[in-house]
Amino acid sequence: MKYEIRRVRGHIEVYSKDGKFLFSADSELEAEKEMEEIEAA
Repeated sequence: MKYEIRRVRGHIEVYSKDGKFLFSADSELEAEKEMEEIEAA
């Protein structure tokens, strides 16, 4: 899955390539790990 990571007010938000909000995280590393888990499922 393609996704975009955005920094917003001190945290990370992850969006699909078509702009839909997926989830938020405290760091880019946390967001990337969560995306790996989602893609592996």
